[in-house]
Amino acid sequence: MKKRKATQIVRGQRAVDGAGVKLTRVLGNRTIEAFDPFLMLDGFDSTNPDDYIKGFPWHPHRGIETVTYLVSGEMEHGDSLGNRGVISDLGCQWMTAGSGIIHQEMPIASPRMLGCQLWINLPAKDKMTEPSYGDILAENVPLVKDEGVEVRIVADSYKGTKGAFDGKYVKVKYLDVKLEPSTEWVYNETPNDETLFIYLLDGTLALNISKDELEAKGCAILFESTDENSSKNDVVYIKAGESGARFVLLAAKPLREPVAWGGPIVMNTREELHLAFDELDNNSFIKHK
Repeated sequence: MKKRKATQIVRGQRAVDGAGVKLTRVLGNRTIEAFDPFLMLDGFDSTNPDDYIKGFPWHPHRGIETVTYLVSGEMEHGDSLGNRGVISDLGCQWMTAGSGIIHQEMPIASPRMLGCQLWINLPAKDKMTEPSYGDILAENVPLVKDEGVEVRIVADSYKGTKGAFDGKYVKVKYLDVKLEPSTEWVYNETPNDETLFIYLLDGTLALNISKDELEAKGCAILFESTDENSSKNDVVYIKAGESGARFVLLAAKPLREPVAWGGPIVMNTREELHLAFDELDNNSFIKHK
């Protein structure tokens, strides 16, 4: 059986965003083409509330989906649609910004704030769709257990079990995988023509079961196949290190469309981008309420 190879390892860089939140910026402008349709990934892991308590006050988005997933911690959120709530341990917020939304995310002091936020590009035909919000509660996320392995199915499916959420515009597989120390995991449910990567939240893992070379938390690893036949699903092999590992696996079909990216707004052309910022200036940015 053929396997996908780890062709890129992107190690996150320390960054400060929002009103002063310390985080790890993993994916961004330099990784757009290789990780298409995934635009940005920020990881956060802190036991010091001063690192994140200032949060992300009100700010706009257009043309993307944002997915905030917490392994542990709490985060209040609100948006221009009138949604309000709290993301808690093993919970998720899946927001479709579409034609335009203004929201805020304000972390609450917790013993440990561990999680990540992912940006997914919307197809050109759906950039200006009506904004929507998906509140994914921990108790609604199915859990599949095997020896030494726990897989929480946030979106799509795994081993025949349907997940808590289905992407309407981009069909994303989102799995939270926890491996006990030295456990091997074999995965083969993603077609070869889809982008597939993992983000290591905690612990260490080996990308080649026969070797002892380990990658540590805070990196994204892209797995590619040499055969893009969509009817085939090449295998991903992973082995946890001596302290175990926890990571999210993300997969989706690439859009292969032009990207015009300006801060919190992602469109297909510079003209569309300029229009979005003009609308922010003249208070016509929000199309749906």
